[in-house]
Amino acid sequence: MTAARTRADYEATLRDLSEASVHRHFDAFLDVPWDDPEYAIVPGDPRWVLPAADPLGATDWYRALPLQRQIEIGMYRQAELVKVGLQFEQALIGGIMNFGLRLPNRSVEFRYSLHEATEECHHIQMFQELVNRIGVEVRGGPRWFRRAAPLLALAGGIVPFGFFVGVLAGEEPIDHLQKTVLRGTEERHPLVTRVMQIHIAEEARHIGFAHRYLQHKVPKLAPRQRFLVSVLTPVIMRVLCDVIMKPSRAMRRDLDIPAHVIDQAWWGSESSRAMLRDTFADVRMLAVELELMNPVARRVWRALGIDGKPSRYRGEPNFAAA
Repeated sequence: MTAARTRADYEATLRDLSEASVHRHFDAFLDVPWDDPEYAIVPGDPRWVLPAADPLGATDWYRALPLQRQIEIGMYRQAELVKVGLQFEQALIGGIMNFGLRLPNRSVEFRYSLHEATEECHHIQMFQELVNRIGVEVRGGPRWFRRAAPLLALAGGIVPFGFFVGVLAGEEPIDHLQKTVLRGTEERHPLVTRVMQIHIAEEARHIGFAHRYLQHKVPKLAPRQRFLVSVLTPVIMRVLCDVIMKPSRAMRRDLDIPAHVIDQAWWGSESSRAMLRDTFADVRMLAVELELMNPVARRVWRALGIDGKPSRYRGEPNFAAA
């Protein structure tokens, strides 16, 4: 395929994503029935118990707790997950703005990336409203991440291919967790379900853009740059996965969660290690496609516990891969 045709296909995909954002998008305060009595947050609601798909919810320690204690931890855990998610999306928007500053007029990348930023603003509003209504004073990500987030956003303008690797590292874990939870049979609070549904629907486009951008740009990198990207990709994936998925020190302290439970849930048990590997199956597929799975990179993926079989197609459910 010629470079011109490849570029034409790439731009056609971005135009399709832009049109999809125009005709199918959500508003944080119109599309979530915040004040519907059926969606009210009331004390003692067992629908806040963590599902087995959550690493903490799957532990014997959590399942042995009294119901009220499970509810308390479940509400805190849900609030912290969306708080760190909105902090990541704030950094993502900053990166998109830096990315856009370097784009020319009539750029299809500019148009779609601004659609994405608009949708991420609604996600931030939606997530923060959920935190506010749950009523737990969560801090979100670890302190180093909150302080570094403005600097991480600079990558959007300086090393955009690295920035979009970081986009996948932040979006894939929460997308994987939310899809796994929604596929489960446990009853959930309807506010959590609706927020997840909206987030998954729009993040599918955002993840698709990051994949498509890297497919278009990485083959053009110099060999030395490509090698560096191949080695750094699994590192970035693992670091940001832990930022998003693991409870903060504040949560561990506030809820008095034993250290051995944290170690088991992240990532000491076989089931949690399998979840960690499954989270990045789509990224491994992309790395194989872009020839980023060289022998050194493979050893890094394995050392970080996120190696394994790549997806056959993006979004392949775990049970299909098995």
